[in-house]
Amino acid sequence: MTVLAEPKLIPDHKAFLTVNVRWVRHWNEHLFSFAVDRPSSLRFRSGEFIMIGLPGEEDPAKPIMRAYSIASPSYSDELEFLSIKVENGPLTGRLQAIQAGDQLYMGKKPTGTLVCDALLGGERLWLLSTGTGLAPFLSLARDPEVYERFNQIIVVHGVRRVSDLAFRDELTAKLAEDPLVGEHAQEQFHYIPTVTREEFETKGRITDLIADGRLFAPPVTGPAKFDPETDRVMLCGSTAMIRETAQMLEQLGLTEGSNANPGQFVIERAFVD
Repeated sequence: MTVLAEPKLIPDHKAFLTVNVRWVRHWNEHLFSFAVDRPSSLRFRSGEFIMIGLPGEEDPAKPIMRAYSIASPSYSDELEFLSIKVENGPLTGRLQAIQAGDQLYMGKKPTGTLVCDALLGGERLWLLSTGTGLAPFLSLARDPEVYERFNQIIVVHGVRRVSDLAFRDELTAKLAEDPLVGEHAQEQFHYIPTVTREEFETKGRITDLIADGRLFAPPVTGPAKFDPETDRVMLCGSTAMIRETAQMLEQLGLTEGSNANPGQFVIERAFVD
C-alpha cells in the first residue's frame, strides 16, 4: 500500500501568488517537469517566463525565486515548467522533491522576449534550444497563432544525452494529440533533436548542424541557410550556444528584435549570463 505524504503548504505572501502543484514528471536524474494550477487572473503570451519559488529556509518571509519559462500555451488552464535538478541548489535542490498537492510561490507578472510580437513576419520559424531552454518553445509550438504566422515551425533541441530529450515522443509525433494544433502540425511542424555525448541519429552541437547544413535537410524545405527575408529565429539555452548562434545570424544579416522593436531573431536575455 502506497502512503501519500501530506501536501506541503506554504504561508501566503503579499508579493507572490500561491499555486498548487498538479503533477510532477521526472525524465531522468537531472531533469523534471511539473505543472501548477493557473490563477484565473493570470494572462501571458506563449513564450514568456515567470518567477517560481519556495519560502526561504532560514527566513520563510524571504522566498527563493527563480525565472522559469512557461511551457504551456497561452490558452492552457495549467502552467507547466521544465527544470534541471541541482542537488545543493538553493531552489532546485528542494523543488525537485515536490509532489502533487504541494504549494509554490509564483510571480504575478509574466514577461519575456521569446514571443511572436518581437519578430517580424516570415516563412520559417526556428526555435533553437539546449537543455531546459526547450520550455518556451513547447509553449509556442502548441499555440495556433504561430501556425497562422509561419509556414514552418522547426524546434531544434540540443542535449548531452539521449535521456535528456524531454518531450521527445510528443514532438516526434508532431504534436498529433494536441486538440488545437495537431492537424496543422502534421504539415508545418518539424522536430530536430541532436545529442553531443552519445550515439544518436543526429549528433553534434546546434552550431555544427548550421555550419554543415544538416539543420536545413528534408523534411525542412527552403534555403539551406538562414535567409534574412524569410527566416525568423528564437534562441534559448546555454550561454555559449546563444552567443555563437547569434553571431552566426548577425553575420548572415539577421538583426535582433525586441518587444518594442521587432526583428529577425530574439534571445531571452533573462537567462543569459
